[in-house]
Amino acid sequence: MSAVDQIEESSLEQLRDVLVNASKTQPLAHRFRALFSLKSIGSEDEDKERAHKAIRYIAESFSDSSELLKHEVAYVLGQTKDLYAATYLRDVLTDSQQQVMVRHEAAEALGALGDKESLPLLTDYFENDPSIEIRQTCELAIERIKWENSDQAKTEVLEKSLYESVDPAPPLASDPSNSKVEKLQAILNDQEKPLFERYRAMFRLRDIGTDEACLALATGFDDPSALFKHEVAYVFGQLCNPVTVPSLIKVLKDETEAGMVRHEAAEALGSIATDECLPVLRSFLNDEEQVVRDSAIVALDMYEYENSGQLEYATVN
Repeated sequence: MSAVDQIEESSLEQLRDVLVNASKTQPLAHRFRALFSLKSIGSEDEDKERAHKAIRYIAESFSDSSELLKHEVAYVLGQTKDLYAATYLRDVLTDSQQQVMVRHEAAEALGALGDKESLPLLTDYFENDPSIEIRQTCELAIERIKWENSDQAKTEVLEKSLYESVDPAPPLASDPSNSKVEKLQAILNDQEKPLFERYRAMFRLRDIGTDEACLALATGFDDPSALFKHEVAYVFGQLCNPVTVPSLIKVLKDETEAGMVRHEAAEALGSIATDECLPVLRSFLNDEEQVVRDSAIVALDMYEYENSGQLEYATVN
């Protein structure tokens, strides 16, 4: 039985040991697979006790040294849709010893959870944190929570998305005026518009998903905000459209780009997994920035999965 098969058949405690690397011998890619297996358990509605145990096990990894892993842990906790995870995420947001990329993901996850109790904290960090990435993320999280609990959310008609992720902003409503790629691209790149509205245009373009929409999204890589550009790369990883590969490779190769942008570009290339992605990803296994090196490792594992015929990237039997 391969190491990956063992992860898929592991008990909750065994998955926890792989994730936290209790043996000190687990490859990073295997730890990521264990994380996503625990996430599927942490999202369960039927057995809350088991789900909360999985969430606690996931949160243990916030003491790890890997910036990439901790950022993914925060993202996963936001995707569980369980407010039980909020306490762990608040602790990370307020921990100045954590890397900005990890703290940003914790703030975004609080928004994904729709955690109204976190609004005062998010407002504090939106107004006072020295990092623009944190401030912008808190701005988005605040607006997402407000939208989630508004009359607008109840009345807007949103197109059924192909993607199951809880995103930093909902797509713009699916009326005819929000179906024109040119108009959505203009909103996407309009620096005068609220960031939340621009994100909504981004996710509407994602849901349209045509080559034209993907190329419109790629113009977002010219934005001055690292946070904005990293979200474009994330969306490309969901779309898996080969038309986005040239722009992703360009971003990954640009050493002046923030690590949070380059890492997301690497993971998107791993998801797209066309032949041209493989040598590019291998060339970044020794990048000077650790988060990029780690992302190349995980992206190559994703590339292998995408070309393996497996039904799921991480499963629990």
